[in-house]
Amino acid sequence: MVDHVFADLSLAALYDSLNPWGPGDDFYLGLLHRAGSVLDIGCGTGQLLRRARAEGHRGRLMGLDPAAAMLVQARRARPDVEWVLGDVRVRRWRGEFDLAVMTGHAFQELVTDEEIRVCLRAVHAALRDGGRFVFETRNPEARAWERWTPDRIHRATDADGTSVRVWHEVQGGGPHGDRLHFTETYTGPQWPAPRVSHSVLRFLDAQALEGFLGEAGLRVVEQYGDWERGPLGPCSPEIITVARKA
Repeated sequence: MVDHVFADLSLAALYDSLNPWGPGDDFYLGLLHRAGSVLDIGCGTGQLLRRARAEGHRGRLMGLDPAAAMLVQARRARPDVEWVLGDVRVRRWRGEFDLAVMTGHAFQELVTDEEIRVCLRAVHAALRDGGRFVFETRNPEARAWERWTPDRIHRATDADGTSVRVWHEVQGGGPHGDRLHFTETYTGPQWPAPRVSHSVLRFLDAQALEGFLGEAGLRVVEQYGDWERGPLGPCSPEIITVARKA
């Protein structure tokens, strides 16, 4: 299922403004420049691959996303990258990539065990022997959702210069098990009523992640707690995982 916020052209056009380049992007960009071929799963508007190509990456770059509206933005900006509509089931993978990434906490949108297993099996098949899979999830112990409140308003500007207000609100008082339901609300003069997106994220700890990866034939070789490669601890905001095809 494609989240409404990613399927709507008017909202997809705001994505880069709401998610500007940051330390996480720098972290991944360094990895891309050291890999000959890269698969970006859940690439969104393709900011990462677009920057890599603009900075001279000459190898194969493929961005995969199930939301057509996001890929419209990607193709407009950089037609010299492979942009593929769909999820990991769109093709049979045959050891084509040195590196696979999932950025922007996209891994947390895999909310069932089967979704995770299907994705990781595909990653394993897509990687060459010794290839790496790198992704990040929010550390559940850091309880980031406690800061997702309506009073924390984000502002963005669309292509016409119109201001848009965005906020998040957790549903049900907090997580139920390892799943969190929340809404993302957009308001602006271009819409007669607020646009509301309902989403679910899964918060897995490092042990659970390692279990799923191992089952798929991927071995964890590094884990960090922040984008400066600090150690993973209880207060770390992120679980940044580097796994290698076993």
